[in-house]
Amino acid sequence: MYTPEAYVETDRQVLFDRMRAWSFATLVTAVDGRVNATHLPFLLDVDDAGNAVLTTHFARANAQLKDLQAGAAALVVFQGPHAFISPSWYARQLTFPTWNYTAIHARGQPELVEDTAGVRAVLDRTVALYDTPLGGTWRFPDMPAELTASRLRAIVALRIPVTELEGKFKLNQDKSVDDRRGVIAALEGLGDASGVAVAGLMREHPDLALR
Repeated sequence: MYTPEAYVETDRQVLFDRMRAWSFATLVTAVDGRVNATHLPFLLDVDDAGNAVLTTHFARANAQLKDLQAGAAALVVFQGPHAFISPSWYARQLTFPTWNYTAIHARGQPELVEDTAGVRAVLDRTVALYDTPLGGTWRFPDMPAELTASRLRAIVALRIPVTELEGKFKLNQDKSVDDRRGVIAALEGLGDASGVAVAGLMREHPDLALR
C-alpha cells in the first residue's frame, strides 16, 4: 500500500481497535496470476505479546478455497470511513481536490479449519459477537441439529496469523490547522455518515489534536 510518511499509522493498538470496528473486510489471494477476493466478517484475537490472528468462515463452494488449499498467502483489507475533500474548504485554496480515507492491510499465511467442531466454534464466536448483543429471539443452539449439520458441512473456517500490518490514515495531516478545521466543519455540515466519521477521526487523531 502506497503510504506517504505523513499518513502512516503504526500504533498497533489503534490498528487493532479499528480492525475490530471495520471487521467486515476483504480477503485477497492470488494463484497463477489470478486474483480472488471475498468479503467476510473477521474475528481478531491478540495475545499478551501483541501477536494477532484473524479468523473467518466462508462457503466451501467458494472458488477461493482452491487458492488456500494451494498454499496462497493472504491479504486482508480493512476499509474505514472515507470522504471527498474539496479545496473550497481550505483556508489556502491553491491546491486540488483529494480524498481522505483510512485503510489497514494485514498479511499472513492462512490455516484452513475444516473439522466440524472447529467450524462450529468459529460460528459460535461470530454469532456471539454480532447477533447476541442485538437481543433478538433467535438463538443458534435452538436450530435443528440436522439443519446445523448441513450448514457446517458447507462451510470452511480460516485462521490467519498476522505477519505484516500496514495502516494508512489519510486525514489531511499535511495541511495547516486552519485547513483541517475547514474540512472538519464542512464534512460535519454535509452530514453524510462516512464524512462525519472522517471528521471524527480527524478530531481525535493525535497528530492533529483538533478536539
